Amino acid sequence: MMLTLREDLKRRLLNGEFNCEKELTLSIMSGKWKIVMLWHLGHEGPHRHGQLARLFRNISNRILTKQLRELEQDGVIERIVYDENPPRVEYLMTEHGFTLLPIVDAMFDWGRKNMPYYVELAQKSQQTKDAASRK
Repeated sequence: MMLTLREDLKRRLLNGEFNCEKELTLSIMSGKWKIVMLWHLGHEGPHRHGQLARLFRNISNRILTKQLRELEQDGVIERIVYDENPPRVEYLMTEHGFTLLPIVDAMFDWGRKNMPYYVELAQKSQQTKDAASRK
């Protein structure tokens, strides 16, 4: 597989613009949908473009394609085109991509454990706002 590496990432690496290694990790994983895409590909296996699109409400085809291309350019996922008619394309995690899975899993676990806290906080905040607006 030939890696092309995103131009912005290549520029930042070559110019020493990362202050620390965490910034590289965040740069690879940044994007509203990437972490969830990685979770599904890492835990469920290969997905087609349409399957991924159905997993996310409110994602445009343009954004889905852009984020998939970035993950592919960064060597995290691989795009396989099958010689069929009509052509079938699948996305799957690379060996290198699987090294991100523990981070994704830790984020999932943290979110699952802390969701009730933030739901309660949001509800209290809304109740306070509603009470203030009735005055």
